[in-house]
Amino acid sequence: MKEFTVQTSHHTEFVEITGQVQRAVQESGVREGMCTVFVPHATAGITINENADPDVVADMIHALDRAVPWKSPNYRHGEGNTAAHVKSSLMGHSVQVFVGGGKLQFGTWQGIFLCEFDGPRTRKVWLSVRPGTEPVT
Repeated sequence: MKEFTVQTSHHTEFVEITGQVQRAVQESGVREGMCTVFVPHATAGITINENADPDVVADMIHALDRAVPWKSPNYRHGEGNTAAHVKSSLMGHSVQVFVGGGKLQFGTWQGIFLCEFDGPRTRKVWLSVRPGTEPVT
């Protein structure tokens, strides 16, 4: 298992981590297999989405904020960050990506994002690269 950290700078933000994950894949020496990326936090998540147009990330944050507002009279969690917990669960805590030819295999314009919902903070990212069979093409 490999670990790296990501320093977030805003309350809510998506930080692209594709480059760090790709470096870890290259360092692993695995040419064909699977990479699992996991975020061990209850108020952060991880997702794969478009990394070419920054408006996609802005739209995702906007949609999540509308769906799960920061304050609600119905929230019970005493720390006041219920929305961060809900958004984290909606996004999920892990993604898997095929590795082929020593590189992460994505569709056009895809990248991996750490999703911060209760920042700024220093977040851990854990990943495991396992050899396996070639991805189906």
